[in-house]
Amino acid sequence: MHETPRLIMREYTMNDLNFLMSMTSDPETMRYIGDGSILDEAQTKERLERYMSRYSAGEGLGLRLAVRKEDGVPVGHAGLIPQIIEGTPETEVGYWISSDFRGQGYAAEAAIGWRDYGFNELGKRRLVSIIKFENLASIAVARKNGMSYEKAVTFSGQQAALYSIEK
Repeated sequence: MHETPRLIMREYTMNDLNFLMSMTSDPETMRYIGDGSILDEAQTKERLERYMSRYSAGEGLGLRLAVRKEDGVPVGHAGLIPQIIEGTPETEVGYWISSDFRGQGYAAEAAIGWRDYGFNELGKRRLVSIIKFENLASIAVARKNGMSYEKAVTFSGQQAALYSIEK
């Protein structure tokens, strides 16, 4: 999946470090990611390198930068991420939208695009989203993506809600 109606989803490059830093240093963005800690430049660079290393596997998985078609401005990132959830391999539809661009439907648009790509292009039979219970906006995106609450899980040492959809 490389495009949605308003977004181009492209692979990250090291030139995108400043944009990723703008998200990983934003407490409002990071409060729902992992333990909620913001990241410094070295941690963000390490994360970016990890994102980029996934592309060479050729599986169609990994987070991609979400760029507005109209002006080339990055608004966030999204993609399909392999996860192990309580011992079970899953494919997560993941999305982060920069605080400057929230409330404009970009997260739902990207999530729906990645859902369709996962089912139609990669042949996935099931997709999930792992969401902290208090992240009501992300729960709304998962529901717009056709997902339903499945159960509470422990993920990366945190309690979270597992939303899922099956083809």
